[in-house]
Amino acid sequence: MNKLRLTYSIFLYLITASLVISTTARADDKLTWLSFEQAVELQAKAPKKIIIDVYTDWCGWCKKMDKYTYTNDSVIKHINANYYLVKLNAEQKEDIKFRDKTFSFKPEYKSHELAVSLLNGQMSYPTTVFLDEDINILTVVPGYLTPKDLNPILKYFGENIYKTMNWKEYSGEK
Repeated sequence: MNKLRLTYSIFLYLITASLVISTTARADDKLTWLSFEQAVELQAKAPKKIIIDVYTDWCGWCKKMDKYTYTNDSVIKHINANYYLVKLNAEQKEDIKFRDKTFSFKPEYKSHELAVSLLNGQMSYPTTVFLDEDINILTVVPGYLTPKDLNPILKYFGENIYKTMNWKEYSGEK
């Protein structure tokens, strides 16, 4: 009887421990979304590249990218290792201060000046902008990206492959 009770107790302990382990999220299992100002501030202290997800509230593809791409384990791993991640609403009304300039919402564009500047006036959502450690644009990638689409780009810039190989060579394009 005692042996059965001990076996049962061990079994319950193992079940409980496995449930706790499987439901406890680690910090590197999630993405931390920042404002542009927060990313710039962090980048000044500990330089990393910055990814800016330019979106709008009404954009269905933006929501799909949030739900499927930015929850993918390999995407999360690449981003957390190499980037600060910014979510920029292209239609936000709040000002953003950067490099002695204030960027504002412009009713005539129906967009925020920073979004217009980053996208070079090509307003398409979602668009993913990659910045280097000096906050210079590396590339702008318009459209919905699946994890399969995004992971090679994350690796290319995150691991500095772009410094020794052009995209066509890296991606095998002809």
